[in-house]
Parts: sequence; C-alpha cells; structure tokens
Amino acid sequence: MTQDELKALVGQAALAYVVPGELVGVGTGSTVNHFIAALASFKDRIPGAVSSSEASSERLRALGIAVLDANEVGELAVYIDGADEIDPLGCMIKGGGAALTREKIVAAQARRFVCIADESKQVAVLGRFPLPVEVIPMAAAQLTRRFAAMNGQAQLRMREGLPVVTDNGQHILDVHGLQIADALGFESQVNQWPGVVTVGVFAHQRADVCLLGAPGGVKTLVF
Repeated sequence: MTQDELKALVGQAALAYVVPGELVGVGTGSTVNHFIAALASFKDRIPGAVSSSEASSERLRALGIAVLDANEVGELAVYIDGADEIDPLGCMIKGGGAALTREKIVAAQARRFVCIADESKQVAVLGRFPLPVEVIPMAAAQLTRRFAAMNGQAQLRMREGLPVVTDNGQHILDVHGLQIADALGFESQVNQWPGVVTVGVFAHQRADVCLLGAPGGVKTLVF
C-alpha cells in the first residue's frame, strides 16, 4: 500500500469514532483530508464540525458540512487529527501543517482525542521530526538561542523566501536535534518561555486512541 492509501484507510476508520448527533472536532493535514472526505458520507448524522484551520474549514464547507466557531459551542465529543510523531504514551509532535495552536485549542475542548496516522509516525522517543513552535516574530532570535542551549537547532520556517505566517499571524520555528523523553515536562517548560504561542508537543492533550495505517490494515492503540 502507498502512504496515501494508508492515510485513506485510517481516515475511513475514524468515522467509527464520530458520535451521531454531536459536533466533531476536525484537525488539519493530509491524513485529515482523507477523514474529511469520508465524513461527507456521515454529514447528515452530525450538526457540524469545529475546525482547527482555515484550510480544513474550506474543505468541510465545500462538502456541505457546517463549521462552527469554537466559542459558540461547549464540549466536543471527539477530536480527530493526525500527528507528525506519536510515542508509546500517546504523546505527539504536531504542527507540520502550521496549525498547532488551533489544533491544541480544539483538542482541549474534546472529551476524546483520536489520532490518525500511518505507522511511520510511531516512534520510541519524540524528536526525530523537527519540533514546530509557533512564536511571536520579535521573539524568534531569543527563542532560537534558548533551544541552542538545549542542543536544539531552530530554523525559521520559510516559503518562497518569506517566513511562513500561521492562521494566527505568527511565525514557526522548526527545532532539529531534540530528544524529548519527558514530553509533559518539556511542553510545560517551553510553553512558559516569553514569545512562545504554542509548542508542538501534545502531552497535556495527548491521544486517547491512535489508528495506525499499516499494510495489514488499521492498528488500534489505546492509551
């Protein structure tokens, strides 16, 4: 199976976790795009979705699925999103699509986080994938020095010669060279640094379930 086929497999499998009659939280990224496509067949059974990015909101609306503002609703039954890495405790690195802040907000609003990914995202220790950190632009150099003191090499994410700007109007640092054994402690520490909007470690909002696409089918991990 190709990686795209594995993503489609878990996107379809995630429908089993959508609660009829309740809003669903929807993440961002290539795997989630497959879930959104699958959700079209389920749209008459849910009142709508709360989305973590403008890109996902556009896809949902194009399929006739109502998108509600997070401030207009209470608790969500489930949040379904991908991950760049996931460890044996269900802690994740997220933010490859630059939507980490809104992803963390919607995840915190949900009773259950279902991660959908292909099996290449499963790691023993977080850090192989460069850690995304959404930052206020004036703090980028200061934060780069802080990560250097932890043996991390932070680089400003660029596109076509310009810094990537998030949906929140901020920039992204991608930090290479880290090994994050204590994901909960690391997330708490970095989130307190002035200028950090959100660090892309999801330990406080870790996955409850992970659906991993593998050539033999979907593996279900429960944390």
